[in-house]
Amino acid sequence: MLAYDYPLLGLFWTFLWFFIWIAWIVLLFRVFADLFRNHEMSGWGKALWSIFVILVPFLGVLVYLIAHGHDMQKRDIETAKAQELAFQDYVRTTAASGGSTAEELAKLADLRDRNVISAAEFETQKAKLLA
Repeated sequence: MLAYDYPLLGLFWTFLWFFIWIAWIVLLFRVFADLFRNHEMSGWGKALWSIFVILVPFLGVLVYLIAHGHDMQKRDIETAKAQELAFQDYVRTTAASGGSTAEELAKLADLRDRNVISAAEFETQKAKLLA
């Protein structure tokens, strides 16, 4: 009964429009995000583009992509490079800042054995490391 009321081709057509609608929403958010992270455009330019995209959404997004699509790509690449450099810097500083807990405990035990620190200081530092 349901297949007669809503044929299979109609179901596929509905799914197609649903996915196109989702893609449109994603594209609209991408345009607004790029519009406000563009540091080369003035505030008035951003305001005019925003009004244009809000009043005439399909035409506004299409014109924005044609006019600023290459700049969007450049900003995306710059952002990705900056995030990659920040990640690599974080990994370098984290790896260089110290060893594992076992290595730190071994160093503390060595200092205790050589009587550089007392047993009480060793226990205090050990508790800090294990906490």
